[in-house]
Amino acid sequence: MDSAALLDLLGNENRRRILRLLARRPCYVTEISESLGVSPKAVIGHLRKLEDAGLVESRADDGRRKYFRISRNLRLEVNVSPYGFGAKSAYPASSSLDLATCRYVSIDVSASDTSELSALADDLQRLDQLEDELSLAQRWVQGRLTSLRDALTDRIEEGLAADGAGKFADHGDARFCAEILGAIESGADTSDAIAEHLGVPLPVVEDALDLLSTHDLVREDDDGWEIAT
Repeated sequence: MDSAALLDLLGNENRRRILRLLARRPCYVTEISESLGVSPKAVIGHLRKLEDAGLVESRADDGRRKYFRISRNLRLEVNVSPYGFGAKSAYPASSSLDLATCRYVSIDVSASDTSELSALADDLQRLDQLEDELSLAQRWVQGRLTSLRDALTDRIEEGLAADGAGKFADHGDARFCAEILGAIESGADTSDAIAEHLGVPLPVVEDALDLLSTHDLVREDDDGWEIAT
């Protein structure tokens, strides 16, 4: 499901409350209604939307009563920073994925080769701890990215202001120039490629490249744009 559609779906507080309840155990409509203090009709409407999105599924018990449960494991990540906004959803990797073969992964991803209860519980505790550590590492990376972009923006502002481009820097466009440099460094070496990479109109990119090249921060040759050294 599209990340933007997921954000819209989960923007409703009652739908989030329903998912929190179902994360603990499957429930009937009446149980959800009584637990959350929401009318059964409203609960059914929310469940229908969650079912349509593939987040919830229903089954009937022996008494033909329908109960609902969460149907899939999904992670939704939202990134909001001075340099961008984005959301992405991630589903569990295939069980055939061998994480130990990933070049830059050095964490212990081994699993117990036994089905004993104590061993399974130990694996669960270890992976819970790993999830916390990865979350902390992700926060650290996000902070470092912002700091580096801030530093790059400051250097560009200083350079442009020193060369008489104070108006440009005062309006914060140096931040966009920093994104231009990042796009070039990532391999986008033409104006069209940079515009596509950043998701902005081509004329805006061309104006920024013209300014950067005027102040010898980038240059263009037969192979495309590159950062001036």
